[in-house]
Amino acid sequence: MKRLIFAVAMMGLCVLVPTARAERTNVIVMLVDDWGWRDAGCFGSDLYETPNIDRLAARGMKFTNGYAACTVCSPTRATMMTGMYPGRTHVTDWIPGHVKPKDDMQVPDWTQRLELKHTTLAEAMRAGGYHTAHVGKWHLTPRSYDSAELEPYYPQNQGFEINIAGNQWGAPGSYYYPYRRGKQTGIKSRTVNFPADIPEGRYLTDMLADHALRIIKQWGDEPFFMYWATYAVHTPLQGRADLVKEYKPKIKPGMQHNNADYAAMVTAVDEALGRLVDTLEAQGIADRTVIILTGDNGGLQGRSTDNSPLRAGKGSAYEGGVRVPTVIFWPGVTPPGSVCDEPVITTDYYPTVLEITGVTGNAQHNASVDGHSLVPLLKNPDAQFDRDAIYWHYPHYHPGGASPYAAIRARDWRLVEFYEDNHVELYNLADDIGEKHNLAKSNPAKAKQLTDKLHAWQKTVGAQFATKKSQ
Repeated sequence: MKRLIFAVAMMGLCVLVPTARAERTNVIVMLVDDWGWRDAGCFGSDLYETPNIDRLAARGMKFTNGYAACTVCSPTRATMMTGMYPGRTHVTDWIPGHVKPKDDMQVPDWTQRLELKHTTLAEAMRAGGYHTAHVGKWHLTPRSYDSAELEPYYPQNQGFEINIAGNQWGAPGSYYYPYRRGKQTGIKSRTVNFPADIPEGRYLTDMLADHALRIIKQWGDEPFFMYWATYAVHTPLQGRADLVKEYKPKIKPGMQHNNADYAAMVTAVDEALGRLVDTLEAQGIADRTVIILTGDNGGLQGRSTDNSPLRAGKGSAYEGGVRVPTVIFWPGVTPPGSVCDEPVITTDYYPTVLEITGVTGNAQHNASVDGHSLVPLLKNPDAQFDRDAIYWHYPHYHPGGASPYAAIRARDWRLVEFYEDNHVELYNLADDIGEKHNLAKSNPAKAKQLTDKLHAWQKTVGAQFATKKSQ
């Protein structure tokens, strides 16, 4: 597999697309794994030091209501590539998901891969004259130990000229080279593959940065789209040793965030972002490169981080499972230090990237894209935004607390419908960001309005449902 990815990478570096390249805008989407809403200095952490993320927010726009398309990773990643809600793609759980005999409901026959019928964002960008690179976590293939079943769904067959470290695994076996779990070898070892020899013990986040920056330097002035999906800050919790040592004496009693390993992992991601910005500036292309920084789902509550004041975390039906830090920097366009309170979600990045770059994409695919371009908001955070609601659909179980549910956010209102017992919960996030006061009984009219709207949306996208096992 290493030889395959190396060959794909080298072929990608040699591709020449004839256009007037120098004026075109580059785009880098940096997706951080399991990144909680408060897990950066500019989002209120009392421990995690993120000077580069903070600097990006000071130069660009911070979104206080940024959302992932799902409470777990694979669905959000499929949404990033398609612009479609998980309810529409039917990639509705992390691959391969949790199945327990004692669960009350039977999960649907959902799609455990990113189907090749979709025009991915990478395919659209490549057809539009852009170089394309995937760096990091993919996790959109079938769960299989047969390379022949996996390779058609790897990034290099989904529009990316270059694939660095993207395979079927959702987490590394270790954050230190050779990045495998224990003494296992081969496809079962959770090895993260790189197309080059690596120094023993090289930290994974740093190695991903090494390759991302090498690609940018080799492309020079040619326009590119890079999807950099960090494995961090997903478990295993292994901070870089020097950063863990720095953090341990900084942790004091009563602090919200108090895990030195996790803090070190966050800071390693921040350092990678800093190296990225430095490289763009050294290459003379920083002024025409957009950076989108966001997360795939909420933070892993308790074990890794604390999402307070949000309720719960990854794998739950509540805000802590889906609200994520989001920062976008578009040089010369985003007002420096601006803050946008409009709810935005993963579906939006596909049309946003197309509009920023002027790439048209595939008309048939675009007709099914659920997202809205954020360009009006990037120019003016207070602009009128023509959307009345965003949605989630998760017909599964998760150890983070979720049972089959769906949810809608319409302005300040958020309604969650649980399918085991068919009850709904209604919250006004403007007054109750922690979702402590269920208003469904005291405001039945609003609950019915949002439930009806949610059901209509589910019908529109063709959502699949869990069913009672007795049926």
